[in-house]
Amino acid sequence: MARPREFDRDEALKHATAVFWAKGFEGASTENLLAAMKIGRQSLYDTFGDKRHLYLEALGRYLAASVSSHIAMLESESSPLAGIRKMLMIFAANDGGSRALGCMGVNSVCEFGQADAEVNALNRSSAMTLDAALGRALARAKARGEVASHLDEKAATHFIQATMLGLKVSGKAGLDSAALRQVVDVAMEALRRR
Repeated sequence: MARPREFDRDEALKHATAVFWAKGFEGASTENLLAAMKIGRQSLYDTFGDKRHLYLEALGRYLAASVSSHIAMLESESSPLAGIRKMLMIFAANDGGSRALGCMGVNSVCEFGQADAEVNALNRSSAMTLDAALGRALARAKARGEVASHLDEKAATHFIQATMLGLKVSGKAGLDSAALRQVVDVAMEALRRR
């Protein structure tokens, strides 16, 4: 008879996510994961499958939470452009320690490139969800006259996503908060140009 699980699955996954976020998939050893999760090897396999399945679940959960947070910030302001600015500014506001970790999603792209279909699918899905929210915000910004009526919403969405990626990588590389805020200011000015 199998013994009942004696640990909190969500808590263990949270600790595994922190290890993968800091070390990447290849850099995170099974021993690192077991120590952080405070579980035995058999519990890891019985509950999560192998290291790869654990990573994919951790990445999926991270991306879902991240995109949800971005959309909440985006939609928290009455002005669509103010929502976009607030969403971008979070990367400048993060403390140096969390900035140094970067974004687990971006880290996964840097680690795997286009070589892993499952990682790509997770990242693509989260990007599409955020793209849709940004598209809605830009359509509202057009309707309110905050941006030019001829603004290409799809191109502007790609621009905002690229700016976010650049902020995340630049923050990880050590760019300070003041410089990251300047990047956001320039990006917002580009969106406002008529």
